[in-house]
Amino acid sequence: MDTFDEYIEGIDVDEHRDRVIEILTWVEKNFPNLDTRVAWNQPMFTDHGTFIIGFSVAKNHISIAPEGKVMEQFEEKLKLAEYSFGKKMFRIKFDQDVDFDLLKEIIEFNIEDKKECTTFWAK
Repeated sequence: MDTFDEYIEGIDVDEHRDRVIEILTWVEKNFPNLDTRVAWNQPMFTDHGTFIIGFSVAKNHISIAPEGKVMEQFEEKLKLAEYSFGKKMFRIKFDQDVDFDLLKEIIEFNIEDKKECTTFWAK
């Protein structure tokens, strides 16, 4: 988590900070081969130099960005989880549970989908 310490310290609300720590720690534990970095003021995880997933905090939610193709693939599951979403990200409100099974599926899909990708963003 050292990579993310400065970002985490900037989260003013204790409960929000705890939730972000919980999610980032979970990703690190379940996907130890992913690299960590902060870019565009967001903690993110990469694989062989390509973007896999990023996180950012807003007033009422955490935004999770796995890229557009993933969002299309998981649209129905995101609706079932009652997460709001856009073309390239979804939101988990601070009063909602984190569906870690869904998050795992999303990360696994993106890793597999981008295993031959040679650019940071999918083309």
